[in-house]
Amino acid sequence: MECGPALPDSLVLEIFLRLPHDAVLRAGLTCRQWLAVSRDEFLWRELFYSYYRIPRSVPRHPAAVSWYREFRRLFDCIPCVEVQTLREHTDQVLHLAFSHRGHRFSSCSKDCTVKLWDTERSDGNISLVHSSSMRQFNWGYTQFSQFNADDTLLLVSGVYLGPHHSSSGEIAVISLENYTLLSRVRNKPYDVFGCWLNETHLISGNLHWIGNMTSCSVLWLNKAFQDVESENVNVVKRLFKIQNVNASTIRTVMVAHCRRHDNPDLLLDYEAQSQARRLKGQQQEQHQPLLFDLGTSGSEEEEEEEEGGQEARLPTCRLPQPTISGLEHILQSRKNVGHMELAIETHVAKMMGRAHTKAPDSSLIEPSVPGEGEDKTYLLFTTGSLTYSPHQIGIKRIKPDQMTTCGPVLGEERSSDEFFDSLDHVIDIHGHIIGMGLSPDHRYLYVNSRAWPAGCVISDPMSPPPIAEEIDLHVIDLKSLREERRSLRAHRAFTPNDECFFIFLDVSRDFVASGAEDKHGYIWDRHYNICLARLAHDDVVNSVAFSPADQELLLSASDDSTIKVWRSPRMVRLAQAPARPPRPRGLLSSWLSRSKNSTSSSSVNGKP
Repeated sequence: MECGPALPDSLVLEIFLRLPHDAVLRAGLTCRQWLAVSRDEFLWRELFYSYYRIPRSVPRHPAAVSWYREFRRLFDCIPCVEVQTLREHTDQVLHLAFSHRGHRFSSCSKDCTVKLWDTERSDGNISLVHSSSMRQFNWGYTQFSQFNADDTLLLVSGVYLGPHHSSSGEIAVISLENYTLLSRVRNKPYDVFGCWLNETHLISGNLHWIGNMTSCSVLWLNKAFQDVESENVNVVKRLFKIQNVNASTIRTVMVAHCRRHDNPDLLLDYEAQSQARRLKGQQQEQHQPLLFDLGTSGSEEEEEEEEGGQEARLPTCRLPQPTISGLEHILQSRKNVGHMELAIETHVAKMMGRAHTKAPDSSLIEPSVPGEGEDKTYLLFTTGSLTYSPHQIGIKRIKPDQMTTCGPVLGEERSSDEFFDSLDHVIDIHGHIIGMGLSPDHRYLYVNSRAWPAGCVISDPMSPPPIAEEIDLHVIDLKSLREERRSLRAHRAFTPNDECFFIFLDVSRDFVASGAEDKHGYIWDRHYNICLARLAHDDVVNSVAFSPADQELLLSASDDSTIKVWRSPRMVRLAQAPARPPRPRGLLSSWLSRSKNSTSSSSVNGKP
């Protein structure tokens, strides 16, 4: 189609720069000249930087084909259009988890049910497949679920209520073939949540108090099928035993299988990365990673350990918060113990820990060498050293021989002088951690936290610093084992630190999403560090989940007892567009098609 005398391309380009971006996207439908100019790379580069307010020092992502397509990806492929609201839960919905194939997802709620949903219906809607009530376990609510690697089993984590079991939880393993219960595993504290190590084994936790503010966390490897064939067959095995001081515990465990670290790096911190490229060999100093090695001897380490030890505490999902028995234990013990005695206990616990803790094996956790083919499996968890609120990410490598319950009988695999396991790495977030999520390739760990005031000093482990209302989303590179400098910020939380609860987040190939207490979910672009969408609910958004099969499908769960389904504008248009007959390929195909139809019509009429 032509439309009168052609204008100079420079004039058309100037006009386009003054038009709204959505009008420019449709301008190519007017005429061929406008179509050509509407694909101009200079035009879309200018619109990209101005519309998304990205600093011009930020380069286009290496995987992008053109500025036009990059703009369309961020504008048209974000799952921000609400297409369905699921109301089958009768209480607050706390967590969502997709199967690895993306054909199903599970939801957990305070109504003490876990529900399975089907996402592959022919009409495009999502429907309920199965609902399991967990009240027969004496659970107060279900808080977390996770599919195993081959989508045949579902791990469901629940919480006991009541003054005697309020810090305890339990993990149930359910078969997805016939929805039968296969095993039950105790889990303490309940916000360890639990996770799959592989298709048949899962990790749980247990907490043992050994003083007023000193404890040890034991992480267990459990077989999913606990029908014991013989008393000599292990169904459970101790994985790690780690000392905690200053009222802390290990919480929120997850497993990262870092076998694909040759993927391209994300453009996460542009200024630091560009400077590092110019100054080779000084990259470590430019980033100044917040990394500490534990377990080595020396006066410098002793001075660092004098400032803290380890940490954690027990509130998780925001609910009619039960009495926290672990913290209750500490508060009761402090009534008859002075500050001096507690300080002496912490000092003695650290000395005992150094004497009875294995030194970390640095060869197990060295940053990956480019092209290195060895698989690495990391156990990631929240911990701390200064107060009970979680403010550090602990990293422990799991060796291949530790990934099965087969082997020595429990207790025989350890020598008597190796009482505690050391952490291989610790990354300090300097704030209260309230959520973690892994990228699909397990290369990057995203961490939600609420920052402490800059330069704050913690003198009492039971009085953590005040936390910010803004939630920072940190990015940790598990290849280099350092925290990237730039963090994402747009969402907020208002609960005080002594009642802080978990905000689940999720990561897709290009996007990262998180819930928030301001009644919205949020979506960012992982490459450009910009907030792209706000997803509205009527109450706190506890969890979000991308479909692993299609990142243009997102779910959000809220305290308003609903699950909302979000799709991208592009997918909504495709779903609403009427089916079109296939077009012939050019003039020759059109002529052949007409000739064939004419011949068929003649044959039907009895003519040769």
